[in-house]
Amino acid sequence: MAAAAAAAAVGGPQPPQPELPAPGLALDKAATAAHLKAALSRPDNRAGAEELQALLERVLSAERPLTAAADGEEAAVAGGGGGPGAAEEEALEWCKCLLAGGGGYDEFCAAVRAYDPAALCGLVWTANFVAYRCRTCGISPCMSLCAECFHQGDHTGHDFNMFRSQAGGACDCGDSNVMRESGFCKRHQIKSSSNIPCVPKDLLMMSEFVLPRFIFCLIQYLREGYNEPADVPSEKDLNKVLQLLEPQISFLEDLTKMGGAMRSVLTQVLTNQQNYKDLTSGLGENACAKKSHEKYLIALKSSGLTYPEDKLVYGIQEPSAGTSTLAAQGFAGATGTLGQLDSSDEEDQDGSQGLGKRKRVKLSSSTKDQSIMDVLKHKSFLEELLFWTIKYEFPQKMVTFLLNMLPDQEYKVAFTKTFVQHYAFIMKTLKKSHESDTMSNRIVHISVQLFSNEELARQVTEECQLLDIMVTVLLYMMESCLIKSELQDEENSLHVVVNCGEALLKNNTYWPLVSDFINILSHQSVAKRFLEDHGLLVTWMNFVSFFQGMNLNKRELNEHVEFESQTYYAAFAAELEACAQPMWGLLSHCKVRETQEYTRNVVRYCLEALQDWFDAINFVDEPAPNQVTFHLPLHRYYAMFLSKAVKCQELDLDSVLPDQEMLMKLMIHPLQIQASLAEIHSNMWVRNGLQIKGQAMTYVQSHFCNSMIDPDIYLLQVCASRLDPDYFISSVFERFKVVDLLTMASQHQNTVLDAEHERSMLEGALTFLVILLSLRLHLGMSDDEILRAEMVAQLCMNDRTHSSLLDLIPENPNPKSGIIPGSYSFESVLSAVADFKAPVFEPGGSMQQGMYTPKAEVWDQEFDPVMVILRTVYRRDVQSAMDRYTAFLKQSGKFPGNPWPPYKKRTPLHPSYKGLMRLLHCKTLHIVLFTLLYKILMDHQNLSEHVLCMVLYLIELGLENSAEEESDEEASVCGPERCHDSWFPGSNLVSNMRHFINYVRVRVPETAPEVKRDSLASTSSDSLSSLQNSGTAQVFSLVAERRKKFQEIINRSSSEANQVVRPKTSSKWSAPGSAPQLTTAILEIKESILSLLIKLHHKLSGKQNSYYPPWLDDIEILIQPEIPKYNHGDGITAVERILLKAALQSRMNKRIIEEICRKVTPPVPPKKITAAEKKTLDKEERRQKARERQQKLLAEFASRQKSFMETAMDVDSPENDIPMEITTAEPQVSEAVYDCVICGQSGPSSEDRPTGLVVLLQASSVLGQCRDNIEPKKLPITEEEQIYPWDTCAAVHDVRLSLLQRYFKDSSCLLAVSIGWEGGVYVQTCGHTLHIDCHKSYMESLRNDQVLQGFSVDKGEFTCPLCRQFANSVLPCYPGSNVESNLWQRPSNKSIQDLIKEVEELQGRPGAFPVSISSETNLSKEMESVMKDIKNTTQKKYRDYSKTPGSPDNDFLFMYSVARTNLELELIHRGGNLCSGGASTAGKRSCLNQLFHVLALHMRLYSIDSEYNPWRKLTQLVEEVNSQQGNEEQQPEVPILYHDVTSLLLIQILMMPQPLRKDHFTCIVKVLFTLLYTQALVALSVKCNEEDRSAWKHTGALKKNTCDAEKSHEVLLSFVISELSKGKLYHEEGTQECAMVSPIAWSPESMEKYLQDFCLPFLRITSLLQHHLFGEDLPSCQEEEEFSILSSCLGLLPTFYQTEHPFISASCLDWPVPAFDIISQWCFEINSFTERHAEQGKALLIQEARWKLPHLLQLPENYNTIFQYYHRKTCSVCTKVPKDPAVCLVCGTFVCLKGLCCKQQSYCECVLHSQNCGAGTGIFLLINASVIIIIRGHRFCLWGSVYLDAHGEEDRDLRRGKPLYICKERYKVLEQQWISHTFDHINKRWGPHYNGL
Repeated sequence: MAAAAAAAAVGGPQPPQPELPAPGLALDKAATAAHLKAALSRPDNRAGAEELQALLERVLSAERPLTAAADGEEAAVAGGGGGPGAAEEEALEWCKCLLAGGGGYDEFCAAVRAYDPAALCGLVWTANFVAYRCRTCGISPCMSLCAECFHQGDHTGHDFNMFRSQAGGACDCGDSNVMRESGFCKRHQIKSSSNIPCVPKDLLMMSEFVLPRFIFCLIQYLREGYNEPADVPSEKDLNKVLQLLEPQISFLEDLTKMGGAMRSVLTQVLTNQQNYKDLTSGLGENACAKKSHEKYLIALKSSGLTYPEDKLVYGIQEPSAGTSTLAAQGFAGATGTLGQLDSSDEEDQDGSQGLGKRKRVKLSSSTKDQSIMDVLKHKSFLEELLFWTIKYEFPQKMVTFLLNMLPDQEYKVAFTKTFVQHYAFIMKTLKKSHESDTMSNRIVHISVQLFSNEELARQVTEECQLLDIMVTVLLYMMESCLIKSELQDEENSLHVVVNCGEALLKNNTYWPLVSDFINILSHQSVAKRFLEDHGLLVTWMNFVSFFQGMNLNKRELNEHVEFESQTYYAAFAAELEACAQPMWGLLSHCKVRETQEYTRNVVRYCLEALQDWFDAINFVDEPAPNQVTFHLPLHRYYAMFLSKAVKCQELDLDSVLPDQEMLMKLMIHPLQIQASLAEIHSNMWVRNGLQIKGQAMTYVQSHFCNSMIDPDIYLLQVCASRLDPDYFISSVFERFKVVDLLTMASQHQNTVLDAEHERSMLEGALTFLVILLSLRLHLGMSDDEILRAEMVAQLCMNDRTHSSLLDLIPENPNPKSGIIPGSYSFESVLSAVADFKAPVFEPGGSMQQGMYTPKAEVWDQEFDPVMVILRTVYRRDVQSAMDRYTAFLKQSGKFPGNPWPPYKKRTPLHPSYKGLMRLLHCKTLHIVLFTLLYKILMDHQNLSEHVLCMVLYLIELGLENSAEEESDEEASVCGPERCHDSWFPGSNLVSNMRHFINYVRVRVPETAPEVKRDSLASTSSDSLSSLQNSGTAQVFSLVAERRKKFQEIINRSSSEANQVVRPKTSSKWSAPGSAPQLTTAILEIKESILSLLIKLHHKLSGKQNSYYPPWLDDIEILIQPEIPKYNHGDGITAVERILLKAALQSRMNKRIIEEICRKVTPPVPPKKITAAEKKTLDKEERRQKARERQQKLLAEFASRQKSFMETAMDVDSPENDIPMEITTAEPQVSEAVYDCVICGQSGPSSEDRPTGLVVLLQASSVLGQCRDNIEPKKLPITEEEQIYPWDTCAAVHDVRLSLLQRYFKDSSCLLAVSIGWEGGVYVQTCGHTLHIDCHKSYMESLRNDQVLQGFSVDKGEFTCPLCRQFANSVLPCYPGSNVESNLWQRPSNKSIQDLIKEVEELQGRPGAFPVSISSETNLSKEMESVMKDIKNTTQKKYRDYSKTPGSPDNDFLFMYSVARTNLELELIHRGGNLCSGGASTAGKRSCLNQLFHVLALHMRLYSIDSEYNPWRKLTQLVEEVNSQQGNEEQQPEVPILYHDVTSLLLIQILMMPQPLRKDHFTCIVKVLFTLLYTQALVALSVKCNEEDRSAWKHTGALKKNTCDAEKSHEVLLSFVISELSKGKLYHEEGTQECAMVSPIAWSPESMEKYLQDFCLPFLRITSLLQHHLFGEDLPSCQEEEEFSILSSCLGLLPTFYQTEHPFISASCLDWPVPAFDIISQWCFEINSFTERHAEQGKALLIQEARWKLPHLLQLPENYNTIFQYYHRKTCSVCTKVPKDPAVCLVCGTFVCLKGLCCKQQSYCECVLHSQNCGAGTGIFLLINASVIIIIRGHRFCLWGSVYLDAHGEEDRDLRRGKPLYICKERYKVLEQQWISHTFDHINKRWGPHYNGL
């Protein structure tokens, strides 16, 4: 191909230059460009034009090698001009130069931009971009704004949300067609075009010449790159071509961004037909151009498109304007041949997918219009560019370029027409595409910009037949996947439906086209054209009928179906999107009377389509058994348009209703669905698998219900209101298969239903009737009433969040209907019916959202069980609503017992539907009600309270809606009725209630108790006729009645009745032969409905004569019947209410009720209760009693458990369980007793069988996060704000340690400080103990447990067997007496000097333990293993600080630091001080005592060399022998004044043999306090300036010889200053001194305060330690007296100390040796160090003792500020914008969640950061989800969000995009859990993260 290109170049007219232009030219592009521009500016510019053409020809063809590269022949090209890349760049450079006309390209861009009338934003974005939508400002619901325009406009108080674009979009700011001008941002508020200067001609002159060639060049590449292959072009090839074209398309895109001036030039170029013709016709001798034209024709052809050379076809292409193309061609009769033509390649592709037995159906007499489907002619660059864009499956770059041009109005129109012209081609490409999802998104990205604009849509509809094209294309698309329908008559059915298993439906491939269709139907002008065009309506109904009856379910009767198909998702989605949403779109334009004609059209064609459908499936009168389809879109179209006609257009309903026969047919299938729902819920379809339940749920689910079940019920209501009521009622019971159950006999035989399903099916039938008769959704309720009813129903089931309510209330499903979720009516109704419960925080964790709960008056008056039943997806929700209702009645004292669902008054019926109430007044229903009441009274089987409830509900409905004209006087006996007149005289319920029925003849099995051998054992119902007229007994058969009625109606409506009678149907209902013989028996009844009700009252209340007519006492009741006492209650109340209503409606009823009550009702005759039934009754009673017993046991158990939990949680650390009775006489030494929570035994912990505490060890860096300033750090939200960690506690301690290690001996350094500020090990316990051997077997059982746990047993993790708290180790309890402290606590009178000696001796004694380590006992083994656990809890870097790795000093340091960490953390949990005293939760379950034993045991293994023991330095004066002479080369030890005193304390104590004596402890504290105080004085002296120092030195010196000089801080300070002045410490001052010195003048008070503050942290830790070791309580105190209280508690204050005068810290000093000597010794060490390093010496002395409590970063009020800054921020590691950005809430680091880019050694960034920042605990805010995620070691959990919207709800993943605000309480909870290390206990849902976060 390279050769061909070269040849073409040679053969052309231009000079033969296959390589680049001559070097001279290349060097001086600018000069050439300037020259050409000048030439073209002359009036006669032909020469210049030719020269330019030649240049372009040459430059642009130099890029030719591109195609070769695309074909993989890089080698061939390598010689030709530096490869394709170089050539392209060269060409682009040339273009830029030429455009700029010799100037600089950047200046040129700026110049063009100046002429941009930027009235529109038009910013185009791609998927995942974050944009905004404001419903208040939007005219079109698709309106969207880029973030910049949104934030610059004013949308305060508007209904807006942020969203993540799915398909891409463009900013509408400035476009007044789509949004209101008030919402425009500051940049796009309309500028009048007058003030934009006119564009100078010469500025863009070159562009007009250069761009056509450039675009043509691009098109040629696209042509050449596309090889029409035998198979589908591989994605790879296409992508390769596109990659190579990237720079060119980007160049075009940059041009579009130059603004309006350049866009209009581009529009000219793209739409100019002459240019296109000249360049692309392929005529002329240029071989290359020819070749590319041929490729273009091949591509067209292979796409199944013809190039209209042929005049005949050409004529079709442009039909006479105005007439619909479809009409022009006689739409329905488009000849068969055209249908056959339709692309044969489709057939082949489809064949390969072999669909097994379900053969695809092809429609041969296809209703397609060839010109729409198969003809394309390109007349401009734009058209061909779009063609290739489609061919290449919408590459993102091309789409963006085409959309960037849209702000140009002229282009917009041209492009829209082009898009429409290619619509069919788009559909074909989409169907074949492998990436249909991506492609769909890109198509919609374009189309939504075009079709949202009403003006444009109208124009295209008129000029380009947009509607015809869309409908035809949709029809064509669906035709490719039709199969024969198997509904009804499988063999002879002519109906075809879509096959839901096809990819087209399964993957929703059709949605771009459907969504465009819905979009244009939202414009009134377009929808009107659609509704007026009969041809279109016919086609559309044709399209809808493809979905009628799809996804047919057949009930499996034998074995379970082996493969559960999931096609139902596709079916429901298809009906909703392709049928229902366009329907709602059309309905939204039929709101006024003037639009009646439209409704008539739709209804007419809908009925025609339905008639065709009935004919096609061969339907007569009986639906095929055991089949159901949930998809009847034609029925639903018909129903919804009827509803609209009556509600909004004042149409007369009868004028649009068909004849009776059609109504009968119409009602069958929706009724079949209702019956099937009941069957599915009765588990009759279990063999079909779970998916059938899924279908039943989806059918009523909130997004579908108003397009599915609501229209179905409405259609049934319409049919019921117009058909014969007896016929309708019989049909219902027959469909529900419970006809045989409705007999007076106690036993019966059901030929179509198993006994176990009878009850639930009967309940189903009655419930359906109740819904049918009481639902008013389409029968007269206003929109607001509907909304209110829906809302009440949802709130009654459960409290709901605002968003879930929005989701659950069925909105108008057409998203573009203009009814906005969250519209004003929604909010006002919500506030009327519900109260807002603000989110509450239980301390134990679960965070709730803000909920809405129904107001009391809603429960009282508006709770409507019928609506609840209709709207529940899960049956349990009905129960939940009833439970909540019951609770409300109990709480408000309205009704104590178990109430029945309340009866709710209904809104009045619209007059058109009055006929519906005839159902309540038909004899058939009355007979059924009578029969059921009788059966319930007689305790027949299979009846439930629910049945009775529904029966009473129906009776009450009938009484409420009775015909008023019934007068009491004339008992209206009409003429002889056809319908079994012997049962009831008339059809009015009021009068029928009092009618007594004496005898009934029933058919019963011979085994039944009723059988009296009857002479008439005839089985045919005809021979009963003689009896029937004699009035002795009634017989009744629903089925026979229904048949008779049906026959009559048919005969009335058509003469061809003879062909309708189908004899085979009757056989269905005859009993199978195997059944026992039926005989006839006559029962004596002698009851009326009223008498049955009264007896029922007795039965329910369990008393005889319990009913007493209330009006006998209070006649008022009859006058003013609304009595609240009857509103809520159980069955008894319901019966009383009904009897009262019956009495109200007729005097006769009232009289009869009184009569019945007067006759003392005899007890129910016992003969009716058979032995068997007696048995069941007894059984019931026994069950009831058993239930009560069980309840009682459970309650008892619960209370026991509760009291156990309370005690368990309040255990005051397990050792103190036994009350300490300390008697002075003789200390009783009792062993501590522990309970093992596994084996339940209690006993002491022993050497052989030690007991341990359940503990959780975790590494923690919380301490390291303390800072020294009170202001918490803020999360950075701008580039300027950064957080630097050098002021944290951890950083300061790190610096100090490394400073010491630089100058002093390593081993000594490691004793001078504590570590563990970062990565320290924190030990916490739940307080439960267990035997260690029991624990081992417990772990073993966990290991073998297959259940997936949230923890890893291999890492030693488990949950406490008792309280289920998370744990990972067991801390052995040290055996010994519990009150050991008694022995040791008696104060000894030894002097401090003696004690000091004892301490030293004890420390020197190796391993002075009762257990010598040498003898390996179980206990010592456990202690070692727990020590290992403690070490392994934290990372190595947090344990090894020594310069020599693995030195024992490391372990030594680590061990006493563990003690330090735990004490410090406990202090933080107590709030940083001990003012609150002992009453803190932290102390309750502390395990410090046991921990100390374990640590001490191990510390004793490392005895400190007695020479280095700091104890000596503290308590003895050392003679300065060879102080510093011999060991110059060795590093000195750390001076004692640089030691951390708290660390020294822990070292001293842990080195002592345990248990420690109290006086030894006090002695150590006293000694250390002297050092601490000296340090404070030194620090103070360094802090103040020279004059202060000399003044103090002087005043102190005067008092030196007073008696208590050693206890006066002035004296001591002056001594310290004079000692240190000997060294260089104070000399090195000068400049940087000012920074350190505090400007305050030191008063004695401020000095005292400084000294106390310096010493307090030590006193606090020491007091805590004393509290744990000796079990002494901590006193509580005020903050200002904390120092004195703690020091006296520690025994530092002499007991005789008087506290009258102000307290002085120095009085606590108790010097073991003369103060001045020891101080001068300590100061000497400092001086010798500062000789060399004065600066460091000073830095080490000033210690920051006062750390503030740790806090998480402070977050901004509004989430948007975080989001806007972080979601576009680039990661500092990989410099990309992360897909899932996250930010650490502890230190503010920005990280990539799950980002592979920042992975290090298989650890993703978040996990890595959690180890570095929190020693394994990380708290991250996920920016794109607003959720906080916690990482703890190897597990993670989603914690929830601390940002809530205005309704107190989280918005995880920012799906709703509403503004979010910080919830301070939640953030506090999070911080609390972090500080108290309780994430593991409180959060339940943990999972492993496998280092992948």
